Amino acid sequence: MATEKPMTILIADDNLGDRMLIQRAILECHPDARCPTVEDGEDLMDYLCQRGPYSAAQTAPLPDVILLDLNMPRKNGLEALSEIAADPTLSGIPVVMLTSSSAPQEILQAYELGASSFIIKPMSYDEMSETIKALCQYWTHTLSGSLKPRLV
Repeated sequence: MATEKPMTILIADDNLGDRMLIQRAILECHPDARCPTVEDGEDLMDYLCQRGPYSAAQTAPLPDVILLDLNMPRKNGLEALSEIAADPTLSGIPVVMLTSSSAPQEILQAYELGASSFIIKPMSYDEMSETIKALCQYWTHTLSGSLKPRLV
């Protein structure tokens, strides 16, 4: 019987502490998951398009899910989301906005650009960990089960 490839969850967030916490929470519920990280929207697009330091496919496998922060330097999350949605190779990847912003206009814009979910980052470590675990379980079930994410 063929072994399923490990799930790849790409984390795009400029906050090192948040990236580490998110990785830890994912690996607690999915020890075999791959959790590459990038720290801004430019690096995210380089990763997804396998440019620069991510030019080898083994270095940057296409993710099953992207966790995307809204407020990042160089290119913000909405700009990156717009590019992802416009690229036929990338547009089918579920993008979960995971951010501290709760501005209604940004939430609406994210959904208009094709975000699969918009989650406001909890303030405490425990709540953040539980949120990430629930999110990870949801997408694992969705991607491996009969449910499939909508294509943008």
